Amino acid sequence: MKYQLRQTMLDVLIRIEKDKGYSNLLLNQELKQKGLIEKDKRLLTEVVYGTIQNQITIDYYLAPFIKNKKKIDVWVKQLLRMSVYQMVYLEKIPDHAVLHESVEIAKIRGHKGIASFVNGILRSMQRDGLPDLSLIKDPVERISVETSHPLWLVERWIEMYGKERTEAMCHENLKHFPMSIRIQPMKTNRETVIEQLEREGFMVSASQFSPQGILIEKGNIFKTNLLQEGFVTIQDQSSMLAAESLKLEPGMKVLDTCSAPGGKVTHIAEKMTDQGDIHAYDLHQKKVKLIEEKAAVLNLHSISAHQGDARKLIEKYEEASFDRILIDAPCSGLGVINGKPEIKYEKQVQDIERLAAIQLDIVQAAAKLLKPDGLLIYSTCTVDKEENNQVIQKFLEKNDGFSVDLSFREDLSEQLKQAPGWSLEGLQLFPQDFQTDGFFLTRIKRNR
Repeated sequence: MKYQLRQTMLDVLIRIEKDKGYSNLLLNQELKQKGLIEKDKRLLTEVVYGTIQNQITIDYYLAPFIKNKKKIDVWVKQLLRMSVYQMVYLEKIPDHAVLHESVEIAKIRGHKGIASFVNGILRSMQRDGLPDLSLIKDPVERISVETSHPLWLVERWIEMYGKERTEAMCHENLKHFPMSIRIQPMKTNRETVIEQLEREGFMVSASQFSPQGILIEKGNIFKTNLLQEGFVTIQDQSSMLAAESLKLEPGMKVLDTCSAPGGKVTHIAEKMTDQGDIHAYDLHQKKVKLIEEKAAVLNLHSISAHQGDARKLIEKYEEASFDRILIDAPCSGLGVINGKPEIKYEKQVQDIERLAAIQLDIVQAAAKLLKPDGLLIYSTCTVDKEENNQVIQKFLEKNDGFSVDLSFREDLSEQLKQAPGWSLEGLQLFPQDFQTDGFFLTRIKRNR
């Protein structure tokens, strides 16, 4: 492996640890700046994601070999982690290459003593082998270490969903999911795009979640002209359910309260054949531009995007102004660990509690803007009941003019109708169900 590439890997890992940056954003930034060849891009992505994804497991492997328990500098810790990831998880890179380059980096970034420290740990691990995970007696702790999920999170999910489902979810979060895209139906159709991609050597299939959705098992969509020319956009299958479940018609007045970066609201516009009055809001002005840019690429004109707090939109509109409302609420993101693995280490119980309070405030405020017989979709990309089921329960307790409308189930595919995550509050998708993000969705109707 190229020495400079290892330095870049380490730089990204240090920034993720120190600055709490999102791995996908930092990686994309590095990939654009460095001008790497395709092979090096793949390796950089693999090592950075893999190191973060398996961090607790790697730390368990390292622990017996670190004799001096004094605090280790962040860069040394990340250098050891990425070295162990390559030695344990990547067969194509020989151990001697990992050892040599790790020691060289330690010499340059630190001093001879640190280089000896790194060398000693990695050589001892190579000689003595890895600690046996099966020796962890507590089954819950073993799930935590094996799948690299914090113990408190595993315990919380077991309490909510039981050990079997939790264990399956934790293991699924370590896997690579196929990418999914959504076609722009006013510019093309699914069959045409599938045929084009297959001609170009892609392995693709039609999504069961949306008639606009396509799964990409193999192939790089960024190497085609489809994204840039607005024939398709990238969107997880689970997210497509939001617009698919709103019962949209051309000419409706629709509100998207938490819209950026615009994936769901552009889907709404497409479902309405770009005919209607669609109002999209985001709390941050800079994110409003993302909505506008996505709409422009897809050649959609019915969306007006604005900065605004979803809890205060009642100050901008009269009550009962909208036929349809989407609340894709800000959440802990514990359903997208597969793509943003650092989330599982950064979030704490108090974050979930704080977000649940905000989510309830948003639903309370936005529901006032819904017309009688109007429909509201509430969705999150988390699997936590406090942010999902409990928010809906609390809202209904305080607002007797509303009810959960589970009839949206009848409009879904047979696979989704049979999903294990249905409840009185809506549908919880787990990553292991369909290889998608963990995603919660429900439909609320205003009865009067």
